[in-house]
Amino acid sequence: MKQSLQLRTSQHLALTPQLQQSIRLLQLSTLELHQELEQLLTDNPLLERLDDPLDRSLRLLSDGAISQQAPVGDAPPEGPPNAQEAPAADADNYDGPAADTESTSSDADVDWSDAGRSKAPDDEDSRPQLEASHCTLREHLMEQMRVTVLEMRDRALVELIIDALDENGYLEESLEEILARLPEELELEIDELQTALSMLQSFDPMGVGARNASECLALQIKRLPAIPMVTRRMALAIVENHLTWFAQRDFNKLKKALLCDDEDLREAQTVIRQCNPHPGSAFASDVSDYVVPDVIVKKARNGWQVSLNNDVMPRLRVNAMYANLLKQGKGEGAMGAQLQEAKWLIKNMRQRFDTILRVAQAIVERQKNFFSHGAVAMRPLVLREIADTLGLHESTISRVTTQKYMLTPHGMFELKYFFGSHVATEAGGEASSTAIRALIVQLTGAEDPKNPLSDSKIADMLGEQGMVIARRTVAKYREALKIPPVSLRKSL
Repeated sequence: MKQSLQLRTSQHLALTPQLQQSIRLLQLSTLELHQELEQLLTDNPLLERLDDPLDRSLRLLSDGAISQQAPVGDAPPEGPPNAQEAPAADADNYDGPAADTESTSSDADVDWSDAGRSKAPDDEDSRPQLEASHCTLREHLMEQMRVTVLEMRDRALVELIIDALDENGYLEESLEEILARLPEELELEIDELQTALSMLQSFDPMGVGARNASECLALQIKRLPAIPMVTRRMALAIVENHLTWFAQRDFNKLKKALLCDDEDLREAQTVIRQCNPHPGSAFASDVSDYVVPDVIVKKARNGWQVSLNNDVMPRLRVNAMYANLLKQGKGEGAMGAQLQEAKWLIKNMRQRFDTILRVAQAIVERQKNFFSHGAVAMRPLVLREIADTLGLHESTISRVTTQKYMLTPHGMFELKYFFGSHVATEAGGEASSTAIRALIVQLTGAEDPKNPLSDSKIADMLGEQGMVIARRTVAKYREALKIPPVSLRKSL
C-alpha cells in the first residue's frame, strides 16, 4: 500500500476555555459560585468586586487616625489623565441588576464626631455580639456530677459511664462489658457500677443513661410530675412489657393484656407521648442549612412577576488602572491574559443569571395554577418543554434547575420541583405526580384517626376524581411523603 497525504474537511465541537467556564458557572449553586468567585478575585488582580462588604468600613491609619480616603469602590483610579476613564465596553463591567450610580458624600459632609463609636439603629452599643458556646451532653452531665457526687471514686465511675454514652444519651455497652475492660487492681464490683449508673440516671435530661428505649421511657415516666398513680402504673406497664404492641398501635391486645378500657389506655398514651425517646438530641451540634433564593416570584397586577435576587448577584468590573496601563503598552503579557479572563468571567456571569431568569420565567408561565392554587394544581412538565421554548439544550436546563431555588408565596422550592412525571386521567388528560402527592397529604390529613384511609381506599378516592392510579403507586408516594401506613396512623 502506497502512503500519501490527503486533506479532509470536517466539523467538530471544541470546548473553548470561555465555554468551559460558562458551563461550570451555570451548574454551580449560589454558595459554590461565591466561593469560586473569591478564588478568582484572589488570582486575578484585574478583576475587582464592587459589592465587597468591607469597602465601606471605617479604615484607620498606622497612627490610629481615621482615614479620610474614599472607599475603594467609589474612588477614581489614580494614574495618567486618561486613566480616569473606565473601560467603555459593557463586557468589562457587571454591576448585577443595575449599576450603582449614587455618588457618596464628600468628606466635608461626614460627621466624624462619633466615628470612633458607631451605633446601629436598634442597638445601644455596636460591640460585636459573640455567639454563646455550645454545651455538649457530656459537659452538661459533668457539671451536674461535680455538684451532686462528692466521693472521688464515685466521680470516676460516673465519668466512665458518661464517656460510654452515645449522642442520644443511651449506654451502648453493658455494665459487664465496662467492668471487663477495667484493670483488676481497682477491685471493682458490678454493684458499684450499678450505683454509678443510678446516679447518672437521676441527672438531667430525664432518661439519660438508659440501655434501651423501654428503660428510657420508664425513667422519664417515673419522674413526670402530676400524673395519677393508676395512669403512671399503666404507662410503665406498657413501656416495660408491651412496647412493641404500643408501637404497632395494636390497641385491642393492649386493652386485653392490661384489662382496661379506651379511656384508661388513652390517658396512658398521653403520658407516654410526653417522653422523649432521644434525651441527648437536644445537645446535638447539628447546624441548620439555610438556602438563599436565586429568583423571587411575586404577585403583580398583570400576573406573576419573576425577578432575580439582587443579594446573590455579585457586582464585578475590570480594574480601570490596570486596564489603561495595558492600553498604553505598559503591561506584561501575563496581564493581558488576565484581562481577557476577567472580561470572560464578567460576560459569563451575566449570561448565567440571564439564563436562570429566562428558565424561571418559562417555569412560572407554565405553572401559573400552582402559584394561584398550590401544589394540587401542578401540571406535568418535562425539561424538553422548557428547552424547546427557550431554544436551549436539555442539559443546559438540567444545570440551571439543579441547586437553584425560587422563593414563592407558597415557600422555597428548587427549580427541579416544578418538573415531574404524569399520571393519566379518565378524560384522556394528564395529572402531575406532585399534584397527586398533595392530594394524598390532604386526604390523610382530613381522615378519621379512628378509621384511617388505606392505600386502596385512597386510590379509589383519587379514581373518583378522574385519576387512574394503582394502589402500589399510592403506597410509593405515601412512603416518599413519610406518611406512616394505615396501621400506624390509627388512634383510640
